[in-house]
Amino acid sequence: MTATIDKKFADPRDTQAFRFTACDFDAASGTASLAYAFDDGPLLTERVVFPDAPALPAERADAFAQALRLLHLVAGVSYYKAGIPPELRVETGALATDTAGFLHELYFHGLAEFAYQNKLDLTERLRFSTLVRHSREGGNDEKKAPALNLPRRTLLPIGGGKDSLVSVEMCKSIDEPATAVWIGDSALIAACAERSGLPLLNIKRQIAPALFEYNRQGAWNGHVPVTAINSAILVCAAILYGYDAIAFSNERSASSATLEYLGRQINHQWSKSLDFERLLRAQVHAHVAADLDYFSLLRPWSELAVAREFAKHPQYDAVFSSCNRNFRILGEHPSDRWCGQCPKCHFVFLALAPFVAKPRLLRIFGRNLLDDAALAPGFDALLEYRDHKPFECVGEGGESRAAMYALTQRAEWREDALVARFLNEILPQLDRAALALEPLLAPTGEHFLPTRFTSLPNAPL
Repeated sequence: MTATIDKKFADPRDTQAFRFTACDFDAASGTASLAYAFDDGPLLTERVVFPDAPALPAERADAFAQALRLLHLVAGVSYYKAGIPPELRVETGALATDTAGFLHELYFHGLAEFAYQNKLDLTERLRFSTLVRHSREGGNDEKKAPALNLPRRTLLPIGGGKDSLVSVEMCKSIDEPATAVWIGDSALIAACAERSGLPLLNIKRQIAPALFEYNRQGAWNGHVPVTAINSAILVCAAILYGYDAIAFSNERSASSATLEYLGRQINHQWSKSLDFERLLRAQVHAHVAADLDYFSLLRPWSELAVAREFAKHPQYDAVFSSCNRNFRILGEHPSDRWCGQCPKCHFVFLALAPFVAKPRLLRIFGRNLLDDAALAPGFDALLEYRDHKPFECVGEGGESRAAMYALTQRAEWREDALVARFLNEILPQLDRAALALEPLLAPTGEHFLPTRFTSLPNAPL
């Protein structure tokens, strides 16, 4: 591939080192600055703005510094991937052994889809272990973080889709003091947050403009683990504003791989998985604050179980959307909240169909996606029929097959083009015993819910 690179922007694919050069926080403006560079090229400076940032209590100063450093290391993944040079250089201080291990897992698994799509191998490139600081005894010289006696209240990230709104209603049901928080400028997410009725916190993230210039001129580009970056931003926010919990809304389905490649599992949702959750919790408790809890409120639930719960809350019908075309950083957005063409639109429609009355579902989407034969390839991918699951935040193939099978049993759906096609063409090839809906609705699996959330009336426990 040939690209004409401005002399100021040497092609990052030809560089030797990716540098973590500096991170700092301006208390007056509430702005965190995260700086990176390829070799001696221009600085790529990302800024995260925490609105109305309060004065940081002295007893939290060290924890915030550690949280900011963790954010700097995590957010670097967006920039590193432009060139993936052979050397990683952390210039803000050597790493603890466990932090080096965490970063290796994050960059390796978080960029696995990017590597697959670009036919790259990260195995020999990620060498955070060479940046480790050891004690005189040869072990990790970091101590466990102290408890900060953080106030009992929860930061609840809002993403615009059904999942976080289910978490909102769960928190309300037990009078959990929670704040709806979102990162960026999405009007759609803002509308969902406002509809929640919770206190609001909107954090701004400004990606370094130089990254877009690199991309425009041909640098490596692709999927990054954005949930990991948002999680690190919220760790900083929890220390700064005073929250003892960060409750994401990731289901157990998020832990399932999208496909296997070269003997490795590639998961589009890796930074929403239980594995990532476990790793970040360990980092927070070891280096930031022992009493800051990071977890997913929906972890024991399947996507279908969340859809069933969301169906109980029609007050969000007119504001929510999971269509990823609404959340592009650059480029056009659909004129409606649902484009009807992407895997997220297809999956959410299918997941809700067994639990939402058909007229209501058609009002939400503006059309019947299951009665459009042209959409068959997209739904086939969800069913894992002749294709692998899409690289999107969608449920497992077994969930999609169970939802489609349930619709074949209902008169109002069975004549629709794609339901009829499933009934006549795909179902004869499947084991009907494996298509039961009810077993998929039962909560199961490991989770990290704090004790105060186990009393939820509809707790997934």
